[in-house]
Amino acid sequence: MNNGLLSVPQPANEPVKEYRVGSVERTALRNALQAAKAETRELPMWINGQSVFTKNKLKVTPPHEHAHVLGYINEGDKEHVQQAIDAALSARAAWGAMSWEHRASIFLKAAELLAGPYRAKINAATMLGQSKNVYQAEIDSACELIDFLRFNVHYATEIYKQQPYSPTGVWNRVEYRPLEGFVFALTPFNFTAIAGNLPTSAALMGNTVVWKPAYTQAYSAQVIVEVLQESGLPDGVINLIYVDGPEAGEVIFNHPDFAGIHFTGSTSVFQTIWQTIGQNIAKYKSYPRIVGETGGKDFIFVHNTANVDEAVVAMVRGAFEYQGQKCSAASRAYIPTSLWAAIRAGVQETLKSQKMGRVEEFECLFNAVIDERAFNKITGYIDQATKDGATIIAGGNYSKETGYFIEPTVIQVADPKYRTMCDELFGPVLTVYVYEDDQLEDTLTILDQTSPYALTGAILAKDRATIDYLTKRLVNSAGNFYINDKPTGAVVGQQPFGGARASGTNDKAGSSLNLLRWVSMRTIKETLSSPKSVSYPFMEKDF
Repeated sequence: MNNGLLSVPQPANEPVKEYRVGSVERTALRNALQAAKAETRELPMWINGQSVFTKNKLKVTPPHEHAHVLGYINEGDKEHVQQAIDAALSARAAWGAMSWEHRASIFLKAAELLAGPYRAKINAATMLGQSKNVYQAEIDSACELIDFLRFNVHYATEIYKQQPYSPTGVWNRVEYRPLEGFVFALTPFNFTAIAGNLPTSAALMGNTVVWKPAYTQAYSAQVIVEVLQESGLPDGVINLIYVDGPEAGEVIFNHPDFAGIHFTGSTSVFQTIWQTIGQNIAKYKSYPRIVGETGGKDFIFVHNTANVDEAVVAMVRGAFEYQGQKCSAASRAYIPTSLWAAIRAGVQETLKSQKMGRVEEFECLFNAVIDERAFNKITGYIDQATKDGATIIAGGNYSKETGYFIEPTVIQVADPKYRTMCDELFGPVLTVYVYEDDQLEDTLTILDQTSPYALTGAILAKDRATIDYLTKRLVNSAGNFYINDKPTGAVVGQQPFGGARASGTNDKAGSSLNLLRWVSMRTIKETLSSPKSVSYPFMEKDF
């Protein structure tokens, strides 16, 4: 029985390992990569604590190496979706009634396992399955996921501590109940940390979850399952399914116990889900919580007082790390005429000095895009830009012979509303519009009105009055705003992440705000000295 007001370990951001030549972590990662490639794995669903295998096998290969088979996804159908829902609902009562510190301990243990014995394994799986280089895997599948698990426990305690005022004779208190029903977690390919955080954050608050990861993240998702199993997560609390999206949605969004969705993915899918929930609203026991982070058309705005070298680094890293496959990646840049020649030369020189290749080649900064669909979409934009007379400043070449490789590509356009300035490409393409120095105000208006998204953005300037003005002028243009830095790299506990407008509900993953969405408050008033009469003082007779 819990008879203490418990405090949890103070969270701190997991240190990022450097993987220098000769380091212990570099050797461990090399070994993990070798072990992973030596085995062809079955990737089953995970329902009610049991691995579920099917006859429908889908091949998983590294995006950068078509010839190698990592494993086979066991794809399910509507029956498996229903089984996952049933398992979640069956586990709900016991899981929700478990003392919060025991729920918290499971996820704290998971963080320790990821920081220690599973670090190399989950990084290797993310590198091979999602084509991330060493550093991008380390900051994602190790550090960010560890941070989510540790900081979320801390945020949960902050929420539970929020209690109302109680006057004399009354004890007021608030219970933070899990939602009534099950939560659906729909996670993307690009961040293993997001795939781990979306189901576990809801589960931490007492909910049970049906989790559908992207097929292109299935390889590292299996490691997350292994970690949760070893951490002692009870059966049925989180249930992983591999089922076609519309087929899964048909079951989930028509179920009366659907209580909420935790989503990261495309805007079009999220809007369709929202519309479906609205159409089905009368079917549900409660109004479902809808939490989603979707797309971005993230910007870099360079002022003529900016440092050229800093602008070059922000553009190259912000646009091309992980091949631009980040919701936060810089996709459009606004550069003043006075600095363009120097910045262009710096970007060209920097990109020429970097290599692209397989993730096992640690000297490569750039790797492959996730799949053929993405490859065809991105290269289609590059080809069309050339046909339309845009200038290719850097890159522009591509090949899918051995892997889905696209060179980091910089396009200069004369029209600030050209399609690559407006559309979300989700790949290694940065489009630049060069503005006249005396057209600052008009350019800011264009920037703010070009895209329906408002996820991330960065400004580079040295003049403090200008920084103050730009920050206020672009107040609604980005949910995560960066000054003299690239618009990527939000750190849990430091920069809660999320955007507004078409970029999502801005419920800020990596903060207590997000966890609040997964609880339903019950206010309890206990009167310690109850009234014994229905009469009030004002009812006394006048004498």
